[in-house]
Amino acid sequence: MELGIGIGWRPEIADAVEALPGIDWVEAVAENLCTDHLPDSLVRLRARGVTVVPHGVSLGLGGADRPDPARLADLAARAVLLDTPLVTEHIAFVRAGGPRTASPRLEAGHLLPVPRTWEALDVLCENVRIAQDSLPVPLALENIAALISWPGEELTEGQFLAELVERTGVRLLIDVANLHTNHVNRGEDPAKALDELPVEAIAYVHVAGGVEKDGVWHDTHAHPVTRPVLDVLAELRSRIAPPGVLLERDDDFPPAEELAGELTAVRATLEAAGKARSGSTSRTGASGHGGIAPAASPAESADDTTTATTSTRATDTGGTTDGARDRAAVAQTALLSALVAGTPAPEGFDHRRLGVQSRALAAKRADVVAKVAPELPGILGDGYRAAFLSYARTRPMSAGYRRDALDFAEQLLITGRPTDDAARRRLTHWWQDRAAARPPRRTTRLVRAARAAIAGR
Repeated sequence: MELGIGIGWRPEIADAVEALPGIDWVEAVAENLCTDHLPDSLVRLRARGVTVVPHGVSLGLGGADRPDPARLADLAARAVLLDTPLVTEHIAFVRAGGPRTASPRLEAGHLLPVPRTWEALDVLCENVRIAQDSLPVPLALENIAALISWPGEELTEGQFLAELVERTGVRLLIDVANLHTNHVNRGEDPAKALDELPVEAIAYVHVAGGVEKDGVWHDTHAHPVTRPVLDVLAELRSRIAPPGVLLERDDDFPPAEELAGELTAVRATLEAAGKARSGSTSRTGASGHGGIAPAASPAESADDTTTATTSTRATDTGGTTDGARDRAAVAQTALLSALVAGTPAPEGFDHRRLGVQSRALAAKRADVVAKVAPELPGILGDGYRAAFLSYARTRPMSAGYRRDALDFAEQLLITGRPTDDAARRRLTHWWQDRAAARPPRRTTRLVRAARAAIAGR
């Protein structure tokens, strides 16, 4: 299906998106939509014939566990509500721990990379098949940006994506900003990735901005699209005309005219690369994806044993074993625990990069909690961020951001904070208004602690 040029729909820029000229379609974060009704802005866009694609962020199809049926049902319901031609998700894991590791459940609140190994691919492919069987429309999966690399990887990104498509028939959502991110952070050549992946499986393309700090590229979706990202888009367009291209922006939203200017740059890049392609000889091997060449990890070339394994491995292994899932669970839990709970770094990881990722996850938690519970920074004032980051160092997120906000407020009250009487009363009332679903014993304990703190002022 030809989608055309689109933009990510967000509530903060809903009016601007409706007013932008030449918008053929929009993408909305699936988890931010109710399953039984749509925001008025999306209703109006759909009435104009604008396609709306739901973009999921919480399935964690690269995780050790099979996809949660309830999450799949919610995504399916949004697809039906929107009458969309497809839904999209990510090649990532977003949570770890739980019964497989006999450890507490941990939520990353972020998309984390899966190792590009054959065993991780087995788990991913089975999870993708489960998702495909549960959804009423085709599924497309996005390559993610990463700050860290897994040790012992056996496949390049292009090879990993090609094998995934070969086994499952899933479509691809290629994010050219993420290819650029992985070029800066992991030394991976975007052109090589594009040469190796099956470009004819591309459903559409993401373009987004970011920023480089201390040699690390942060895929922020809060900065303008840079020229290197547009260059990767041109590389992709030199191989194929993508069915759709979408501009993403998730924070620090600029005026509508700046968004329009970025869309103009995207269109100009596609047009120039398309003309150059039509005037040159077609590239050989740009879209081939039948057999995968001998694998080479980003860190080292594959030896003869890896080559043999790659060339003879079946393209469909049937069901994955519990052993493969258990090993994935242990590895992912160890990594996520190091990132959010301060446990020792697993062997083989770059400790400096883990530190960068850990700080980025805590900062993102603070930002998102401030959005879902804006009363908290209002009550705590300038001390909100420092208090939350201190809390996050010892309290990993175990559920969603709204639960995280409640747990943060609870922890503050139990420890007698904030010290200002009026602020503490406001925080107590805020917590009580939202914690009715708590188990009675725990609620009673907190309420008593809060009342005692107020009475003892």
